[in-house]
Amino acid sequence: MKPLGQHPAPRHVIAHLSDPQMLAGRPLHGKVDTEARMRAALDRLSAIDPPPHAIVFTGDLADRGEPEAYAVLRALVEPAAAQCGAQVVWVMGNHDERAAYAQGLLDRAATDAPQDEVHDVDGLRIISLDTSVPGYHHGEIGTEQLAWLADQLATPAEHGTLLAVHHPPIPVPMLEAAALIELHDQAALADVIRGTDVRGIIGGHFHYTSWSTFAGVPVSVASSTCYTEDPATPGLTSGVDGHQAFTMLHVYADAVVHSVVPVAGAPEVVGHPAELAEQLEALDPTELFELVSGKESPLYSNEL
Repeated sequence: MKPLGQHPAPRHVIAHLSDPQMLAGRPLHGKVDTEARMRAALDRLSAIDPPPHAIVFTGDLADRGEPEAYAVLRALVEPAAAQCGAQVVWVMGNHDERAAYAQGLLDRAATDAPQDEVHDVDGLRIISLDTSVPGYHHGEIGTEQLAWLADQLATPAEHGTLLAVHHPPIPVPMLEAAALIELHDQAALADVIRGTDVRGIIGGHFHYTSWSTFAGVPVSVASSTCYTEDPATPGLTSGVDGHQAFTMLHVYADAVVHSVVPVAGAPEVVGHPAELAEQLEALDPTELFELVSGKESPLYSNEL
């Protein structure tokens, strides 16, 4: 469908999913079928138009870092990505294990080295930065990684850069306990990012959607596809089997728009069929404006 407003179509569409915490052959915490939750998320993603150019998973891909869990995730994601022509970008999380991650998702030799990568998506650079710490749940970025990142960012990308991490560098006022496992030494990362072409930072880890800024850059935290944290439930933490969601990024020349997509559907109470789009495109600008903006338009009286 052609743009109907004053903005052109986005240059890039990115799907941002996080924290699937896959397990092979058993439910997470004895209750959550992680494979079913991932299937549901990918089914919802397949309905989005235009489809994404890349699908980014910001960590905690396997709950125990098991090779079998990575195999299940890959078997689900890669066919879905191929169907919509999207690149897949994996990011390490605190629940992941580097050796199994490298072998199972990247087809590389097992290694304990940080899993940092650069992806080019039609001129948009996506940098996957490993913030995991072996044996711990908090995040860190080593001095060698920071130097590597600075070197990458020294040359601007054609359409800018998205930095994908698991531990987002933002406060967590709705889940204060998560501050104990946040990204350490965030000031050092800020020094590297400030003034570069980084247009957005995307992450996960907290299991609920959140936004902030960091070093002058917008930060978007995606919810989880397995279970989510309910910040309105009394208690230090409260993980619930509901409210799962992912985030869509639409990248324009001068803006990045973030939109939350719930994984679970809901009953439609009002709507218009997809076929109406063809009718709208056939109208001249004045007719189209009156039809869509006018309060007395038949569009809002179920006459169309």
